[in-house]
Amino acid sequence: MARKKVAMGAVSDINVTPMVDVMLVLLIIFMVITPMLSKGISVEMVKTRNPITMEAADKEDAIVVAVTRDGKTFLGSEPIPVEVLPSKVKDLLMTRVDKTVYVKSDARARYEKVTEAVDSLRGAGVDQVGLLTEKIKDPRAAAQAAAPMGL
Repeated sequence: MARKKVAMGAVSDINVTPMVDVMLVLLIIFMVITPMLSKGISVEMVKTRNPITMEAADKEDAIVVAVTRDGKTFLGSEPIPVEVLPSKVKDLLMTRVDKTVYVKSDARARYEKVTEAVDSLRGAGVDQVGLLTEKIKDPRAAAQAAAPMGL
């Protein structure tokens, strides 16, 4: 008895394994790089109901002063004593048209430390100081908007 040879046709299934491998590598790369993309020091900012949007604070060349929970002051991502802050900010503002400096402070930072930073910025000749906050995500307002109106 002789066996017949059966010719195999083209396989029409898509092999997704290489695509999944590439996607996992990209995911790992983005997970590693994303924290490095944040500008300056990350702090848990004060939450407000009606914040004013300040798009200029997200620009690459924006001057951001951060006050952490333990009272340390940072200019961008480098720690700086409050006493040295006016001279550094003056140097940065010399060639700028917009003299706005943005201050972001931790919600639990001592108010005294934040006012020291703002006072030293005013002493450096800063025209405008922007205080950065986050918008409160109110679960009650979202629930009311989703609830049907009853009579």
